[in-house]
Amino acid sequence: MPDKSKTIAVICGGLSPEADVSRLSANRITPCLEEHYGRVVHLELDQTLPEQLIAQQVDVAFPVAHGPYGEDGRLQGLLDIMGVPYVGSGALASACSLDKVITKRLLQSAGIPMAKDRVVYHNECPDEAALDCVEQLGPKVIIKPSGQGSGIGVQFAMGYEDLKGKLKTGLQMDEKLLVEEFVTGKEITAGVLHLDDYQVLPVTEITTPDGAWYDYVHRYTPGLSDHVIPARISDEQYRRVQEIALKAHQILGCHDISRSDFIVPESGEPVFAELNNLPGMTPTSLFPDGARHAGISFEALICKLVDQALKRGETLRNGRDYWPIPKLDIRPS
Repeated sequence: MPDKSKTIAVICGGLSPEADVSRLSANRITPCLEEHYGRVVHLELDQTLPEQLIAQQVDVAFPVAHGPYGEDGRLQGLLDIMGVPYVGSGALASACSLDKVITKRLLQSAGIPMAKDRVVYHNECPDEAALDCVEQLGPKVIIKPSGQGSGIGVQFAMGYEDLKGKLKTGLQMDEKLLVEEFVTGKEITAGVLHLDDYQVLPVTEITTPDGAWYDYVHRYTPGLSDHVIPARISDEQYRRVQEIALKAHQILGCHDISRSDFIVPESGEPVFAELNNLPGMTPTSLFPDGARHAGISFEALICKLVDQALKRGETLRNGRDYWPIPKLDIRPS
């Protein structure tokens, strides 16, 4: 149950390209927190964060700092070292989840269906890499930065010349790019709420009024996307999406929440695209919508997540059984 004696720090902003979006999430969750907990402070993800966490005597952190620094394990590692419990996945799961290449390699080994891909690195010749990609993946491909969220930096290419130019552009911004074959189908997502047990939320279909790809602008501009719940896919595809979303959450070691994205063709297996380990909480975000259709209000969702983090922190403070460690004789000889 919510505790009026607790101080909650909402951590947002920072150096990520998604800093403004993270502030939208922060502004949306704050009223819920203020109603149920003692004090709520907004802290910027910058060099003053450690001293602010101490000065504000924070009991639990609610990170909504999306993208690099806030979602890639760096913030989570800092909070772990400082002993501040927080909402969401730990450092390792966060680092693996934000890196699309690592996510794919871990999940491919578990047999999860994926689009064929080729990773292009900064030190490669774009001309040769483009030719190799076309030969391996076909003429139409999608190019993704390995460590960004919200569709930032994603490009589509058709044919060798187009791909070569876009690889050159992308490699000026990122050390490695994930190039995937273009898969046609519906854009589908499913969230996992992981508290004392796992709950896979209703599957959502994402549509855009102009038929455009679900890019950064369509994600965060009210009216430029619609969430169709339940998704209009076959019963078998629906079941598989939920099954894979849960499996991905578990394999990557996520806590509390995650949201997996898919492309689902007209028939056949859903194709896993990526996992978001710290889903947004803005007015247009998908995870809260899925929770609402599962009967969990936005306010209840936020409180459940904070209470889970508080419980996790209490367990750590009280200590827990661990593997027995042999005693060492370290006296000077």
